[in-house]
Amino acid sequence: MKQILFCKKVYSRWLILLIDQLIVTFALVMSLMIINNAKYDWLFNSDLLLYLFAYNLVTVAVFIAMRIHTGIIRYSNIEDVFRVFKAVLLADALFGMVTFFGASSYLGLGWRWFAAMLVINFFISATILIVLRIGVKLLFHQLEELQNSKKEVLLIYGADAASLLIKQGLDSSPERNFNILGFIDDNRDRINKHIEQKKVYHSSSIPLLKSKCAVEKMIVMEDCTDIEGRKKAIEKCLECGIRVISVPASNHWLKGKLRLSQLPDLKIEDLLQRDPILLDSENILNELRGKRILVTGAAGSIGSEIVRQVLKCNPELVVLCDQAESPLHEMQLEVEDHFAAVQCKVFMANIRNYDRLKSLFETYRPQVVFHAAALKHVPMMENNPSEAIFTNVLGTKHLADLSIDFGVEKFVMISTDKAVRPTNVMGASKRIAEMYIQALHNYQTDLVNHTRFITTRFGNVLGSNGSVVPRFKSQIESGGPVTVTHPEITRYFMTIPESVQLVLEASTMGKGGEIFIFDMGEPVKIVDLALNMIKLAGFTPHTDIKIAFTGLRPGEKLYEELLNQTELVVPTYNEKIKISKVIYYPYVYVHRLIEELLAINCVSDERAIVKKMKEIIPDYVSNNSHYNELDVVC
Repeated sequence: MKQILFCKKVYSRWLILLIDQLIVTFALVMSLMIINNAKYDWLFNSDLLLYLFAYNLVTVAVFIAMRIHTGIIRYSNIEDVFRVFKAVLLADALFGMVTFFGASSYLGLGWRWFAAMLVINFFISATILIVLRIGVKLLFHQLEELQNSKKEVLLIYGADAASLLIKQGLDSSPERNFNILGFIDDNRDRINKHIEQKKVYHSSSIPLLKSKCAVEKMIVMEDCTDIEGRKKAIEKCLECGIRVISVPASNHWLKGKLRLSQLPDLKIEDLLQRDPILLDSENILNELRGKRILVTGAAGSIGSEIVRQVLKCNPELVVLCDQAESPLHEMQLEVEDHFAAVQCKVFMANIRNYDRLKSLFETYRPQVVFHAAALKHVPMMENNPSEAIFTNVLGTKHLADLSIDFGVEKFVMISTDKAVRPTNVMGASKRIAEMYIQALHNYQTDLVNHTRFITTRFGNVLGSNGSVVPRFKSQIESGGPVTVTHPEITRYFMTIPESVQLVLEASTMGKGGEIFIFDMGEPVKIVDLALNMIKLAGFTPHTDIKIAFTGLRPGEKLYEELLNQTELVVPTYNEKIKISKVIYYPYVYVHRLIEELLAINCVSDERAIVKKMKEIIPDYVSNNSHYNELDVVC
């Protein structure tokens, strides 16, 4: 028992209790002196010792019951201060009730003077006990600051409850090598006000704060709702060379302390983030709940995200189809870890293999197909057009034909904006695939239970396997240079979750035969993307990390086609999704052209393959490619 009571961790508790008792005893004596006009003769009254002993018994009992002595003083907060306040008040009240009737005879005080003495004692005791705790806390922090002479100056974006949580989390951190300068917020009602002694600044003040106070970092919350304001503040920081670091949503760290050293830098996806997409979640759930769903390209960037979001809709079965062994295995492990309750099957197959795909359809009888498998690298396909035809055209044809044969309800194809007036083999192959499934949809409309074929088009996806972002990141980590093809090249970008959300929404609203295009926002200069990524990594562009321009790659163009021109599209109930007006071709005509293309493809005559593609797609004009000469002939 003694070992439990007096182990090393408990010594400090009893020491705190002893100090507290000395303080309350001193306060009681001081109160009596004040009431007795600072006369000392009563100090030698033996009855005073009895009262002091009684008072200490009461205060010890109250302090232990309320666990005043168990707190770590250097971490004292408002709650601890209030607890001390209540403990002293309760102790004085109990002591007054126990000793009131004997106060006059033993201490020579009337009941009014005795009550006044208790009030004075309360204020003296509470004040000293609270000041002691605050003083120790300040002293502890001051000693830590002396040990950390170099401090990082921080700003926190936002002046709301979430931002205050960030500050309090950092204040509780064992790291003390930083100084929180204040908050950034453009809300007029908050500017120039103070939150816990920290000033709220307008985002326009960031350059001034950088020059005057040497601000090094700004912290932003991942789930910040003011996306436009946050983006504006981040851009200001990047212009001034201030690093931006991202804090997880508060529910991930609220129970623990926040460590500045563990916070990641802001990702480029966060900088380009737009307003949240408003989806008709109920329609998506109703469309996919209880269905057997096939996802091709399930191990890829888009396909894997489709799998994740589809699994949340409580389907009967999800079949993950891909030919990439290791990525498919990783996806299987992820599904088993996070979606164990949903039945999933992994089916390794190449979509070029008709017999293998037929086995898949016979075994699992999918009701909805999301077709994300494709070859998508523009320069690679420019040099290997036969591969683009085998996968993007023949593979899509196999899946579409089998979908009709096995009564699939809905077939959703993931296409690309590069299929619009294509300038490269990849875009042209995807356009031919689009033409086929559209023609096939119209061809089988006489069937009672026909398959609805839907195409979705969007641009570049941040963080995907074919995105420039992983390439730039790798180049920055290796010290540069960061290679950009052309200083004026621009692209439209979406995040992977955003693009898949729109795919699911389009799949629910599609009646069949449509090509849905997505609002990609404003185009982004690739060189600006590179500059921002260098700044986010904490480097100075052109000084620490060079940027090199390598020239347009085969099949690449400076500007992607604008997909949201009013005269080319029909709006839907979701402002971010529109239906493209395209020419429909008869199935017999498209089927004949594709059979001819596939026959040429088997011969592996690349020039003849591309020439046939240009015949099928009259507006296919090669750009920066050795196939340019075919445009003159055609």
